[in-house]
Amino acid sequence: MSSWVEATAVTKLDTKTYSCELFDDWCIGSVPNGGYVTGCILQVVATHFSTALAKQNQPHTIALHVEFLRRTQVGPAIFKVDDVKLGRQTSIVHVHMSQEGREEVIAYVTNSNVDTEVGASFDTGYKLSPAPPPVDLAKLAEDKDEHWEVMEKMPYSQFRKATMRVKWHFPRKGHVMTSVADEWLCFSDGSNFTNTSIGFVADMFPQIIESYRDQSQGPFWYPTLLLNLDIKKDLPPEGVKWLAVRVQMKKIKNGRMDLDVHVHDAEGDIVALSHHVGFVVDASRNLAERKKPDTKI
Repeated sequence: MSSWVEATAVTKLDTKTYSCELFDDWCIGSVPNGGYVTGCILQVVATHFSTALAKQNQPHTIALHVEFLRRTQVGPAIFKVDDVKLGRQTSIVHVHMSQEGREEVIAYVTNSNVDTEVGASFDTGYKLSPAPPPVDLAKLAEDKDEHWEVMEKMPYSQFRKATMRVKWHFPRKGHVMTSVADEWLCFSDGSNFTNTSIGFVADMFPQIIESYRDQSQGPFWYPTLLLNLDIKKDLPPEGVKWLAVRVQMKKIKNGRMDLDVHVHDAEGDIVALSHHVGFVVDASRNLAERKKPDTKI
């Protein structure tokens, strides 16, 4: 299996063009996981700001909006980066990802330098409500925490291969609501989460809809239409082993769903907030042969 670093490795082709190889073990069915693709975009942008835009001194992505236009696939991908706005405090780029001549994903990404940020700061008193159970991460690593337990495999893990790239830990007493899930995650290969993997973490959660459907429905595929990231905190260069995620679904109707995602670090600090819009479709759509021209999910 490929590591996160290997799976998101970027090759610079020219000052505005980059390539990346998408790997099968980060897929849902035949389609690379949306959070994984987002991670590739974050790595492309990090490379762009460290090379072509190095003079901006804005290495940190603080906001990202991704639109998934078409199904992606395993294999090479080309990323074109347009410099939309280069500013003193923030800069914005537009990323176009294509495969075999099809434009499949577009993104707007805002970068800044969080190490030099200055301005008003206030404690809002924000807390998750209801609060998730407390955790002892040293005990969690040995599956001995009294409030959390490891889940060895997620449902349909052979189809949802990307879910096997992390170790899942859920509350022993169950989730606080059917529409809410809490989890602690770490990479299954022992590597650390870094800034480029925040998008992947924000797209790794139990399929809440599975708790609602009856056995005559599905199995389903949940393709992401769009994903937003508001990154609040820069992770250390060496990364972190553990991240906590709360995901909440508010409405499921006519095959369309929403997801709100909160990502926290081991100290309880907010790392990122994310919002997703997605479809609920039959899993066969994931594996269906592409139509020519390919204009639909």
